[in-house]
Amino acid sequence: MTGGALRCEDIQVAFGGLKAVAGVSFAFEPNRLYGLIGPNGAGKTTLMNALSGHATLSGGKVFLDDRDITRLPIHARTRAGLGRSFQITKIFAGMTVLENLELGAFAHRHRVQPFWLPAGRFPRVREDAEKVLEQVGLASLAHMPAENLSHGDQRALEVGLTLLSDPRVLLLDEPLAGVGHDRLEQAIGLIRRVVAGRTVLLIEHNMDVVMQVSDAIVVMVQGQLLASGSPDQVKANPAVRSAYLGEDA
Repeated sequence: MTGGALRCEDIQVAFGGLKAVAGVSFAFEPNRLYGLIGPNGAGKTTLMNALSGHATLSGGKVFLDDRDITRLPIHARTRAGLGRSFQITKIFAGMTVLENLELGAFAHRHRVQPFWLPAGRFPRVREDAEKVLEQVGLASLAHMPAENLSHGDQRALEVGLTLLSDPRVLLLDEPLAGVGHDRLEQAIGLIRRVVAGRTVLLIEHNMDVVMQVSDAIVVMVQGQLLASGSPDQVKANPAVRSAYLGEDA
């Protein structure tokens, strides 16, 4: 699989009189991992919502592989190859890890969300779910109720549900939120596995992790693009140090 090219032109999102995203333009090149950073309220999640269709644009356009997807609904963007995870984990707590993934796999294959699946009735759905179990490192926990997973493993399951659509462009919103220091290396390994062959936009507040895993960094401040470049370039940028890191330029 080859990652897709995602491009936004003059993206604007407003809530009342507040411009949460104010004219952001950027081209995300295929097969690269972009870390999206900025202070709280910078507009990072809103930009991600605009790209995935979860926020209504006030202006601008979104392109996937040069196809204008600006007016496509969320499910159509998913079918086109755009996947999205969220800050808040969205899983069925009372079901097992495998059952969560089977329901997700069925929904993607048949474009309908069932309430339950008869065991053994859909072997290809089971195959899809088991493949993702291996990808996210949860195979040994397949039959554990999702509510009993650690927070880090619940985040991994959330990422796994996103992978079921086999996206070429993957938007990850704080996949490491709540992951303890003792599980951090395992979580970083998860990110490295799932990004292979994909274009990824990652929001993450752990700067050490972002700088370690990203090919490029995009910095937002007050709804606008402040800077972009390699991790070393961004760390050395006086405007970034002043506006984001709180240092004098």
